[in-house]
Amino acid sequence: MMRQAALVLAGIFIAGRPALAQPAAAPTPAAAAPTPKPCPAGSKNSSVYALLLRGNRAGYETSCRMKDGSRQVFFSFNDRGRGPELSTKVTFDARGLPISVETDGHDYFKNEIHERFARSGKSVSWKNKAEEGRRETPGDAFYVSYSGSFEESSWLAAALAKAPEHRIALLPEGEASGRPLETVSIEAGGKSKSVTLHGVSGLDFEPGYVWLDESGEYFGSVSDWVSMVPEGWEPAAPKLVEVQRKRDGARYVEAAGRVRRPAPKALAITHARLFDAREAVVRPNMTVVLAGNRIAAVGPDGSVAIPNGAETIDATGKTLLPGLTDMHAHPSPNQGLLHMAAGVTSIRDMAAEPDTPEKLRAWETGETVGPRVVYAGIIDGPGPFQGPTKTLVANEAEAHDAVRRLSAAKFLQVKIYSSVKPELVPMIAQDAHERGMRVSGHIPAFMTAEQAVRAGYDEIQHMNFLFLNFFADEVPDTRGPARFTAVADRAATFDLSSEKTRAFLQLLKERGTVIDPTLGIFEGMFVARAGQVAPGFAAIAADLPAQVRRGFLDGGLPVPEGKDQRYRDSFKAMERMLALLEKNGIPIVAGTDDLPGFAFHRELELYVEAGLPPARVLQIATRDAARVTRRLGDLGTIDPGKLADLVLVEGDPTTQISDIRKVRLVVKDGALYDPAAMRRELGIRP
Repeated sequence: MMRQAALVLAGIFIAGRPALAQPAAAPTPAAAAPTPKPCPAGSKNSSVYALLLRGNRAGYETSCRMKDGSRQVFFSFNDRGRGPELSTKVTFDARGLPISVETDGHDYFKNEIHERFARSGKSVSWKNKAEEGRRETPGDAFYVSYSGSFEESSWLAAALAKAPEHRIALLPEGEASGRPLETVSIEAGGKSKSVTLHGVSGLDFEPGYVWLDESGEYFGSVSDWVSMVPEGWEPAAPKLVEVQRKRDGARYVEAAGRVRRPAPKALAITHARLFDAREAVVRPNMTVVLAGNRIAAVGPDGSVAIPNGAETIDATGKTLLPGLTDMHAHPSPNQGLLHMAAGVTSIRDMAAEPDTPEKLRAWETGETVGPRVVYAGIIDGPGPFQGPTKTLVANEAEAHDAVRRLSAAKFLQVKIYSSVKPELVPMIAQDAHERGMRVSGHIPAFMTAEQAVRAGYDEIQHMNFLFLNFFADEVPDTRGPARFTAVADRAATFDLSSEKTRAFLQLLKERGTVIDPTLGIFEGMFVARAGQVAPGFAAIAADLPAQVRRGFLDGGLPVPEGKDQRYRDSFKAMERMLALLEKNGIPIVAGTDDLPGFAFHRELELYVEAGLPPARVLQIATRDAARVTRRLGDLGTIDPGKLADLVLVEGDPTTQISDIRKVRLVVKDGALYDPAAMRRELGIRP
């Protein structure tokens, strides 16, 4: 699949990814989704596809088959004011391989796009927002667009179906393999047809899917998060998602058997540096004994009785920590290995809906590989900037019902999103608190962070909203991209020592308001530049699959002329704000809202870069996370009686935080997981 569609399917929008839902009771207003662009004169025939974000119409793709055999594709969607608008023209050879590609428009963050690919004989050349190259290629090869349409995945699938051994070299690099998997019948609007599922490997951490119709043309792409299907066939999407889910489920079970060993009857980890998360110190030469899924004993080497027949692991030169917790995740079943390979044994889903837990049940049972999950249920208001959720509230009755449903699902907290009416916030907070739930979220439009805290917020997501608290006169509406660009432009020159800043921090301290800063995503927005590996992923990019690695060249926000250093300085201001939070005793939790696992390591590195001691950062990622999620009785520290969720890393991350990347063993619920094996499953170099 080309890069733009891959980013969409990966959920790079910084939002939730739970299961595909039927259209919400409160439908997306027509203004939210762009109107499909018609085909130009001279087209032979055309197809219009609907892009659905969690069941809500958000965009389209128009595919035009021209009389000369070329394709013209128009693609656009609206995601809270963000989203691409692209026009792509492609010509093919007799084997269905692209000869030329021309794409123009703008990307998700409104950066201009002018992508070109051309093949002449054995010579190929390409230029896009992040790459430029020319080479001789000895054989067949398929150029994977950096920006473009969903339909490109079908062209690759069709070419693979006819290719020798179902393999094709990719340009600029890599190789794809794939074949037809199964054919199913679907119905919608009184019509029926057969569609065939094709699997394609080599573009991501795991195989991808695309559906072709009886004539071998593109039918659609579906997932738990986003789907593209022909207009009128939207009701068929859930059935196709379920077909894919069953295939993935079987594959995940098989993978679990290769990377996981059941909990031994007894296991002793000896000679370890043990990170004491209660005191944020390392205790050398320690032994930890596990019995089943619990920690049985902890003490200095030689002082702890090791049961007869216990399996023993010598941890000399390594540090043993409680399992890490990513406090801002948007999980889907395909992400379990990514989290666990990084030592993240617990996460908090920050955009859950009542049907979400069922999709991740196999993680909880251990049938497939994945972390423990606690859930924060999302609530938003309907409108052109609504989040991709079906839990939409426009009045008090709907808000009361939403909180009731999230409470009935036994969720930890309510997350209020950007389009909720400010007047509903105190009522939602009161309802949630009466039901024993915490309250957090974005700061709704036309409201400040201070007002949200006074209205009942227990926690604020994202560092930008702390700065926007002081920019309310200039940026009253925080639903669209201005909530990023205004901070990128203003934070660098904002006086963090001012009286109003001190008063706000004092309010946060008095209320015990927790901050979930997600610094890593702002590093990507403010500091990353197209054509350069994003700084947050520079340490791992070389180990990743080729097409995944390309994504880290994408860059961040469009940078106005003369503002490059300003944007970089604004990110440094965010780091200084984090240091102020810590200095003032304001609780912090570590979350990512980004690529599972690897982004969490970077988040911790950024906290150290901001001035927090590494041991304190590790305490935030373990004990403090367990405290906020009300699991400190079972998790967060290495103590007898607690659940056996542990991570063993090479080196000492309390002195060099980047050692947290050197994961050598992961233990969850007493079972042993091999990080190298998990990385191999994902196509990552061990």
